[in-house]
Amino acid sequence: MKISRNDIIWFAVVAVIYVSWVIWLNNYWFLIGLFIIVDLYITKKVNWTFWKRRDGNNSVIAEWIDSIIFAIIAVTLINIFIFQNYKIPTPSMEKSMMVGDFLYVSKMAYGPRIPNTPVALPLTQNTLPFAKSVRPYTEILKLPYNRLTGFGKIRRDDIVVFNFPEGDTVIVNAPSNVIYYSTVRDAAEQLRLKDMQSGLPNKTDREYYSLARRAVLLHSDVVVRPVDKRDNYVKRCVAIPGDTLQIINAKLYRNGVPQDDLPGIQLGYIIFLKDGQNISDQVFDGMGIHNVQRAGNIIVASLTREELIKIGNYKCVEKIMLNNIYDRYYNDYFPHDTNYRWTLNNFGPLYIPAKGVTVPINFKNICLYARIISVYEKNVLEVRDDQIYINGSPANSYTFKMNYYWMMGDNRHNSLDARFWGFVPEDHIIGKPKLVWLSLDENKKFPEKIVWSRMFKTFQ
Repeated sequence: MKISRNDIIWFAVVAVIYVSWVIWLNNYWFLIGLFIIVDLYITKKVNWTFWKRRDGNNSVIAEWIDSIIFAIIAVTLINIFIFQNYKIPTPSMEKSMMVGDFLYVSKMAYGPRIPNTPVALPLTQNTLPFAKSVRPYTEILKLPYNRLTGFGKIRRDDIVVFNFPEGDTVIVNAPSNVIYYSTVRDAAEQLRLKDMQSGLPNKTDREYYSLARRAVLLHSDVVVRPVDKRDNYVKRCVAIPGDTLQIINAKLYRNGVPQDDLPGIQLGYIIFLKDGQNISDQVFDGMGIHNVQRAGNIIVASLTREELIKIGNYKCVEKIMLNNIYDRYYNDYFPHDTNYRWTLNNFGPLYIPAKGVTVPINFKNICLYARIISVYEKNVLEVRDDQIYINGSPANSYTFKMNYYWMMGDNRHNSLDARFWGFVPEDHIIGKPKLVWLSLDENKKFPEKIVWSRMFKTFQ
């Protein structure tokens, strides 16, 4: 078979690109793919596109099939290695990111992650649109965590897209805001209250949790998802590995240094109006302040620092104070242990684990790192006979195998973030939002639905 000059040129170009990709991938088993490239352009013994003829004209259907297959492969590779689209579903990042924003998320920013479950239907996450109980992937092939080299590392105050850590276990057909672990904790609290009301002796937190877990599993259909098939979240990384984080009176500190006053950060406030005075809804709407609650001469709203100063200068305002409801402790707050009665406004101090660092562990602080040890780093953790055991051996310290991050929403009092579910492991990191390519106001109709002012807004 005669080899044309064009075949040789295309072979050289494709081979160089492919070898460069294999070197980046750092898995030289993929060099076997060079045999396919040689056959595609040089030997031409196998018809790799079996749905169409190599020589002669093809039918319209064959050409359409060829175009669709090429598009699916191209989009899948782009989503894995270059970028992915993401839609903002909740107001947890409001003012920085709005509900209805469609984001371009760069996989190259921190390095693309090789899928843990590569055998899956293209362009799907963890459910099918028409059959949410059906998994569009199989774990017949599972790959270990591997991240390729990217353009940089996560810095403090970066906005990051990641897999939801507590999304490993999900109640099937439950609303998206119903979290399995929260459901178990609520059930455990109900068991505790029932014992108190019945005059029965209290059990330990661990015992109540174990009983509640069995009850939820008995009455609910529960599935376990691999890391790359968990729901996607977007938050701001407020602390990186090695930092010590603390929140004092709603102000965040890292290693004793206060976080800068970023423009989008909001806190919940109570606004007290003078008798007979009012602030109209139009004023709040004009400032982009939503979900305003009223009770007589009291208004409850989330405000940025600039909005706080502006409203505080209104003559009708008597005073403004931080909403003290967020000073109350709930069992849903990390680490879900009564030894640590942290709140949204006063939290920590808490060390953010770094790879290779060893920390002491004991009965008081094991709740901080138990999920890291047993779930994220896959050790067998047991507490028995007044002793902590890791993989069957007594342990009074632990060395972390991965880096961890602390993620929080800018809408600080309206965000389901790390203060509820804890650390984000490095293998859960997806990428970094770069720009808003489309923004839709879900409360309006076309053409007013398009928020032109947010189109192509970029992020640092």
